[in-house]
Amino acid sequence: FEDLNFSLSKGQLLQIEGRNGSGKTSLLRILCGLTLPTEGTVYWKNQDIQSIKSSYWSKLAYIGHAPGVKADLSPLENLAMAQALASTPNRINLIDALDQVGLYGFEDVPTHTLSAGQQRRVALARLLACDAQLWILDEPFTALDKSAIRMIENWLDNHAKQGGLAVLTSHHIVNCEHATSLQLSV
Repeated sequence: FEDLNFSLSKGQLLQIEGRNGSGKTSLLRILCGLTLPTEGTVYWKNQDIQSIKSSYWSKLAYIGHAPGVKADLSPLENLAMAQALASTPNRINLIDALDQVGLYGFEDVPTHTLSAGQQRRVALARLLACDAQLWILDEPFTALDKSAIRMIENWLDNHAKQGGLAVLTSHHIVNCEHATSLQLSV
């Protein structure tokens, strides 16, 4: 992609669309500061994210296309680790967080024994364990059933309602009542 320019304000959700291999994940990695752009700059509150990395990353929650969970740890251990590493952890009870994502009763089993959809729920539960203003989500609906998709849409809507921002890739049209949704095709 080239000549890309956009900005987000509180309560907005940007959905990046495009065919497979078009650069959606690469764009997300650039927005996270994990990959440097060939040209141009990413700004957070009018500052180059490369010059304020730790401050920027403290406001960011990134969930990649892969679940990003430790397979040998339990869902509870994965969430405890995510909460401990978060710059601004939420004070949510982690058992309650797992209950919210439909994993009550699975908190102590090795994550590798869970289905792909359940592993995705563990990954997304990290959004409950930290208090990040900006969510960057790569295909968050992958492997999820209809009820989990609706749950994530509700989370996105509530996040926007509270002034949060979200950037996500998805082939699924996101339904949110309170978020101002923007579309970007790459």
